[in-house]
Amino acid sequence: MSNETLQGLKKVPYFSEIADAALAELASCAAIKTYPKNSVIIREGDEGGALFIILSGKVQAYLSSANGRMVILSTQGSGSFFGELSLLDNEPRSASITALEPTICSLIPRAALKAWLKDHPDCAFSIIRSLTQRIRSLTENVRGLALSDVYGRLVKVLFDMAVENEKEWIIQEKPTHQDLANIIGCSREMVSRIMKDLERGGYLSVLRKSVVIHRKLPPSW
Repeated sequence: MSNETLQGLKKVPYFSEIADAALAELASCAAIKTYPKNSVIIREGDEGGALFIILSGKVQAYLSSANGRMVILSTQGSGSFFGELSLLDNEPRSASITALEPTICSLIPRAALKAWLKDHPDCAFSIIRSLTQRIRSLTENVRGLALSDVYGRLVKVLFDMAVENEKEWIIQEKPTHQDLANIIGCSREMVSRIMKDLERGGYLSVLRKSVVIHRKLPPSW
């Protein structure tokens, strides 16, 4: 199992430059756990425990309110990790994590990670760089929520999800309108109206499993 964790760690960009010997020490402390689709891996407010390395599958980080409203923070797949904040500050989990598909994670206990960082202090910069990138990403999300209207936020999310292919952009895994609404902070009905108008205008096509953006979307709606 430690070799599986080692290979998973090497897929994480911020760990890829660390020597195999150092990573192997960290991998030897890990346990492997499998999560079915739609299962909750972490609940917001839970006590912090382990660092999760995603070996396969896909997860979603989100916040939810007592009335059931949800805001999606990010979607992560193989080659990523989560749960590092609670490891570093000993505070409860700041967000919930659910498995979007069958997911296998390697769990590294807090004590093991802290001991490893003491023995390999240079490796701490890998986690610092990761936190910096996530802070920048959250800053951009806040900028969009504060300074853009619903249409502007939707356009940004669509292009963030899409991959350019010649003169078109393709979202390979079609998100639901509710997913998009949860990401940009609006109602599903609003997303549906905008998407329908863009489709009628010939700007995009919604296929069975994907979305194709044919040309640059209009600046306003």
